Amino acid sequence: MTKRRSRGDGGLHWDEKRQRWIATANLGFDPSGKRIVKRGSGKTQTEAKNKLKEVLRDHEDGLAIAPTNYTVKDAVTDWLAYGLADLDPSTVETVTLLSQKHVIPSLGARKLRDLSAEDVDRWLANKAKSFSTRTLQGIHSCLNRAVKRAMARDKVKRNVVELCSVPQGRPGARPRRSPSPRLRPCSRAPREPRCTRTSSWRC
Repeated sequence: MTKRRSRGDGGLHWDEKRQRWIATANLGFDPSGKRIVKRGSGKTQTEAKNKLKEVLRDHEDGLAIAPTNYTVKDAVTDWLAYGLADLDPSTVETVTLLSQKHVIPSLGARKLRDLSAEDVDRWLANKAKSFSTRTLQGIHSCLNRAVKRAMARDKVKRNVVELCSVPQGRPGARPRRSPSPRLRPCSRAPREPRCTRTSSWRC
């Protein structure tokens, strides 16, 4: 005789539209009377069940679950829009430029919950080939503050950016030397003839 699934275990079904297995768990009702249902999806039944276990574990820890499509770009954009009240206008302009030029193009498409310390390390190491240490510190700070804000709003469980050190950047380029006199365009007026004994010019 098939054992009946205990109340709250939920179920497992195939979603034809999404082409994925969906595991669900019913956790009772909220104060407004709405049923609390948690879901996990995957390409296989095992993957869906494991995803549901992760969701339930987060729920038990009291952590809100961020949308799976919430990206680094979403976090940075939210920070730029609402998290710069404590900065002066010139700093706001600087961090906006750094974020839009260096953070979003490189990491923006990455899902925030999937962002790893290794991703950040590789990103900084790549930037270190072209930019100074000061610039690296700036872009690291932008990403760090954006993710910290997202974590405070339960969009992600932890801030992996804080685990990453800023590498040494490319040494500042020396001022370029002036072109060799042989290659420098001539801009002077023609010199006057030198004085010679046969010259009619006065010395």
